[in-house]
Amino acid sequence: MSDDPVAVLQRWEDAGAVWRVLHRNDASVTVGLFTCDGGEEVDRVTSDAAALLAFIGARTSNLD
Repeated sequence: MSDDPVAVLQRWEDAGAVWRVLHRNDASVTVGLFTCDGGEEVDRVTSDAAALLAFIGARTSNLD
C-alpha cells in the first residue's frame, strides 16, 4: 500500500469498495477497508496525518 493514506482511501473508493472509521481521536484515525459489499474487512489504515484527518472530516465512511 501507498504511504499516503489519503491516496489509499481514494483508490479504495474508486474501486467501488467501502472504508469505515473504526476509531478516531483528536490526533489519529483508524480506518477499516472493506469489500465492495461492505461485509469483510480486508485491511486497516491507522494514521495521524493531518491530510487524512481533513479528508475524512466528520464522516464515518465513504458512504456518508
